[in-house]
Amino acid sequence: MNLKGKTMMFYVSTLAALLVVLTAFSALSFHYFSIYAAEMHARSVAETVKLGLTESMIHGTIDKRQQFLARLSAVPGVRQVRVIRGPAVVSQFGPGIALDHAGVKNGGETGGIDLAMATGKASFEKASTGGELVYRALIPYVANDLGTPNCLQCHAVSVGTVLGVVAIDIPLAENRRNSILAVGLISLAVLLAALAGLAILRRMMNPLSDTAHAVQEVTAQAVGGDFSGRIQQRSADELGAIALNINHLMEFLDREVTTIRTRVGQLMGHHLNDGGNQLALTAEMVEGLVTVSQFKQAIEEDQTKLDIYLRIADVLGQKYDFKRFSIYEVAASKNRMTPILVDGEIGVTCRYCDPQITVDSSFCRARRTGHEVNAVDFPGLCTMFRPAEAGDSHICLPITQTGTAGCVVQMVIAAEHAPLARLLAPFVAVYLREAGPVLEAKRLMEHLRENSLRDAMTGLYNRRFLEEYIGTLVSGTQRRKSSIAVLMLDLDFFKQVNDTHGHEVGDKVLKALADVLLRNVRSSDIAVRYGGEEFLLALMDTGAEGGMKVAEKIRAEIEATKIPIAGGMLQKTISIGVAEFPGDSDTFWQIVKFADVALYAAKAGGRNRVVRFTPEMWDVNAHY
Repeated sequence: MNLKGKTMMFYVSTLAALLVVLTAFSALSFHYFSIYAAEMHARSVAETVKLGLTESMIHGTIDKRQQFLARLSAVPGVRQVRVIRGPAVVSQFGPGIALDHAGVKNGGETGGIDLAMATGKASFEKASTGGELVYRALIPYVANDLGTPNCLQCHAVSVGTVLGVVAIDIPLAENRRNSILAVGLISLAVLLAALAGLAILRRMMNPLSDTAHAVQEVTAQAVGGDFSGRIQQRSADELGAIALNINHLMEFLDREVTTIRTRVGQLMGHHLNDGGNQLALTAEMVEGLVTVSQFKQAIEEDQTKLDIYLRIADVLGQKYDFKRFSIYEVAASKNRMTPILVDGEIGVTCRYCDPQITVDSSFCRARRTGHEVNAVDFPGLCTMFRPAEAGDSHICLPITQTGTAGCVVQMVIAAEHAPLARLLAPFVAVYLREAGPVLEAKRLMEHLRENSLRDAMTGLYNRRFLEEYIGTLVSGTQRRKSSIAVLMLDLDFFKQVNDTHGHEVGDKVLKALADVLLRNVRSSDIAVRYGGEEFLLALMDTGAEGGMKVAEKIRAEIEATKIPIAGGMLQKTISIGVAEFPGDSDTFWQIVKFADVALYAAKAGGRNRVVRFTPEMWDVNAHY
């Protein structure tokens, strides 16, 4: 029920209750008033009877009293008047007129008369005479000696003797009719006044009810994100002020929410349409921007690019529920794409793209254009996509770094999830846009760090790298209960090359040696330019015997390598010392010293040879 209905119901209920109470109170009041009036009327008639009888006795006309009583009975408002003599009067003057005793003989009022005779006090009661309701007054006539003449002059009685009882019947029907009529008129007047008040109230309630209904509609639209509703100003009072203020509020909200929505859309790089609950969508997008800000702060504190990729995977899988996705990293220098994460797994091969993109990244449309590839709206847009299931589509979002796509995030979408994926893609793009600069900074830092740990000329790791990472390598070897073969290598007579042919040829020889080393070690092994023409190899999970084989292979290849120089070819030899960790010592740097001792033994033994370290070679005074 609305406000107007509730108010009208309350008003009608209150008026109905008041009308009932007023009617009942009026009826009760008229009832008591009519009884009181009848009693006063009866007392007046009784006094008249007393005076009339006294006058009749004085003038000797007491035998005419019946006519007198008959005349009194004809008075309006009097039904019947009788005088019932008391025992003292009966004994002195006789029983009187038979009509006066008719009621007594019938037994209808004996009790009341006897009580009045005995107590000398008047009594009043309702009675029925001839089917008519009357108010009967039984008023005793008590002898006294006051006044002239007094009762004792005529009656042989003492003072206080009850001479008789005057019985007066006052009809109540007329009083009842008059009371009912009066109560009815009063109730009618109140009802008419109430109806008039109801009409006035209804007229006054219309603006309030209409304004309240309009407020309800406008606020309901506002909750739904629509602030275009307005309220008609129906009056210049408080209701008009409420309507005016709500209209101002709606205008303010419409303007400000539109501004916020536009600005948020600009931040997201996405145009928001006018459909749906704009307030809820705007709030959701603002909340998304807050989450993105927290995401950016988190990835800025991450140590490696992989940590950032894992966070992106968490956003895709946990926040937006993409179960199938790939994250590719582009190696700009080699124009290749490497799958970093596929469906949350690290280091796996392509699953939803042609492997050709890993060889030549230009085949990837998102990588080549730097724009979103939306195959949901434009099926077949990218020819490199390889759906795992029928009906699959995809959205690829590039992560821009230094103006080009440094990474590509691919989301694989089933047909039934396409509409939702289309809505979520802009939100994902915001995360990727924030991740781009951070990934670029991490890549630059890794590049700088990589350069600081590598020898600029040969591309091999330098001694600093060995000092920083050897602890990690040793811990892994000890955990696996494996071994490391350490090879110390030094070119024979390298100083003569620089002295004879110059440092440019010397650098060329060092580069050739580095190429030979890289060809003969695995990706898990470590090749270090230890200093000048001295190099170190750490062969992981390899014992001394395996190290000897690798060393001999390297020695032979170096000896056979011909380096073109001005005026001919240059061939060099190399000496190699081999030691084993932890077989020769449980301290890695001690193993490096042992390998160096073996290297000196190779030099002393005529060069161009491989020597395995033995304890007998260790001579502290001779070498250290």
